[in-house]
Amino acid sequence: MGIEDATRYAEMAACTAILVGIISFFAWLLRLSDIVSFISETILSGFRLGAALVIASSQLPKIMGIKGGGHNFFERIYHVFQNMGDTNLVVLAVGRGALVLMLVGQRIVSKGIVPLVVVSLSIVMMSLLHLSDYGVQVTGTVPGGVPRFGLPGLSLNDIEDLVPVAFGCFLLAYVEGISMIRTFASKHHYAIDPRQELLAAGAANLTVGLGQGFPVAVGLTQSTVNEHSGARTPLSMLVACSVCGIVLLFLTGLFHDLPQPVLAAMVLVAAKSLVNVHELNHLRRVSKPEFVVALVTLSGVLLLGILKGVLVAAVVSLLMLVHRVAHPTVTILGRIPGTDQFGGLHRHPENQTVPGLLACRAEGDLLYFNVGNIFNEVLGHVRAQDPPIELVVFDLSTSNHVDLAGIQMVRNLHEELSSEGIKLKLVGAQGHVRDLLRMDGLESLVGRIHRRLSLDTIMNEKDSDSEEDPILGH
Repeated sequence: MGIEDATRYAEMAACTAILVGIISFFAWLLRLSDIVSFISETILSGFRLGAALVIASSQLPKIMGIKGGGHNFFERIYHVFQNMGDTNLVVLAVGRGALVLMLVGQRIVSKGIVPLVVVSLSIVMMSLLHLSDYGVQVTGTVPGGVPRFGLPGLSLNDIEDLVPVAFGCFLLAYVEGISMIRTFASKHHYAIDPRQELLAAGAANLTVGLGQGFPVAVGLTQSTVNEHSGARTPLSMLVACSVCGIVLLFLTGLFHDLPQPVLAAMVLVAAKSLVNVHELNHLRRVSKPEFVVALVTLSGVLLLGILKGVLVAAVVSLLMLVHRVAHPTVTILGRIPGTDQFGGLHRHPENQTVPGLLACRAEGDLLYFNVGNIFNEVLGHVRAQDPPIELVVFDLSTSNHVDLAGIQMVRNLHEELSSEGIKLKLVGAQGHVRDLLRMDGLESLVGRIHRRLSLDTIMNEKDSDSEEDPILGH
C-alpha cells in the first residue's frame, strides 16, 4: 500500500498503531479478555518450549555468521544445516565466547551484571581488534533524538483500508502477548489481569502511533532477556525506558560497534530459561490427554509460528473437551459396605447391590449433544444384567445442567424401559433440575421427584421386598 513512498509507508504504520490502540480500548470496554480463557496452562507448557526453540532458531545464523532464512523453526534449522559450510569462524568464536562467558559468569556473579560486562567488553574488543574486517556484523549507526508527535496525514479511504490490518495486528499482539505474560506469571507465581493488558496495549499503541512508530506488543525475545537479566517488577521497564531516552539523546554513538553475535548469544542464554522438560514429563505421567495438547502446541508453534500454533492448540483442546462432554461415563453404582454411600462397581466390585435393581449415574450434564450416548449406554447396561432387572434408579446428582433434550431423553428412557416391564426412578436431582423435570410432567411417569428421595432409601425398600411399597408405586 505504501511501498513506493517511504514517508507514506511510515504514516500508514503509525496510523495502524493508532487503530490497534483504539481496537484495544474497545476490547477493554467490551470485556473481550475472556478469549484467553481458552489458552490453558497445558497449552502454555508446550508454548514455552516451542517459543524457546523458535527464539534459538532465529539467533543461530547470527551467531554463526551466515544468512538467515525460513518462515518456521524447521525451515530455519534446515537453512542453517544447508549453509553450515559458510560459517564465519571469527563470528562463531565471538558468539561462542560471549555464550560461554555469560553461562559461566552467571554461576559466579549476579545475572544482571554479566550481560552488561560482556556487552561492554565486546564493544572494546571490536574497536581494538577491528573484528568487523573479518565479517563480524555490528549494530551500526543508531539514529538519535526523540520522535515527532502528531497525527499521520492520511485520507479516510487509507484509514478504512488499514482497519483489517489493524485487527490482524491486534489479534496477534494480544494472543501472543498474553501467552508470554502468563508464562512469566506462572513461572514467578503472580496474578495477572488479562483485561488490564488490553488497556495497556491500547495506551502503548496509541502513544506509539502519535510518535510516528509502528504497532507494538509484548516482545517475546525482549521480555525473555529482561526477565533473565533479573527484572522482577514493572519498574524495570521505567528504568529501561529512561536509559533508552538518555541513550537516544546523547549516547547512540557508543553502540555502533556492538557485535550482533554477542546480542544473539544473550538471546540464546535468555531462551534457555524457558525450557522445562520436567514439566512435559510430569504431564506425560499424570495425564496423557493434557500431554497430547502440550505436544500439539509445541508442534504448532514450531510449524506454524507463535500465534497460529497457540490458536491450533486452543482449538484441539476445545475439541477434546467437547469429546469428553459428549461421551460422559455412565457408572453402575453399589453401596459401600457398612455405609449409606455409593461408588462405582467397576472400581470397587465389592460394593453391594440389590437383586433386580440397577443404579446408574451419568458423570456429567445431560445436554443435547451427549444424551444419545447416555441413553444407549444406560440401555446397554440394563440389557447386560443377568438375571433381568425390575427397577432402574437414575442418579442425577452429578448433572448440574439438564436441557430440554436431556429431559426428553429421560422420557424416552422411561418409555423404553416400560416396554420391557422395567420401572424407572430418579434421585439426586438438584433444585433447578427438579423444577424442569416437574414442569415437563415427568412425575406422572416416574413417580415423585423429591429431594429427600435417595438411592439408599430405594435400595433398602427394594431389599426388604415390602409388599406395599410407597416409593416404587405411582
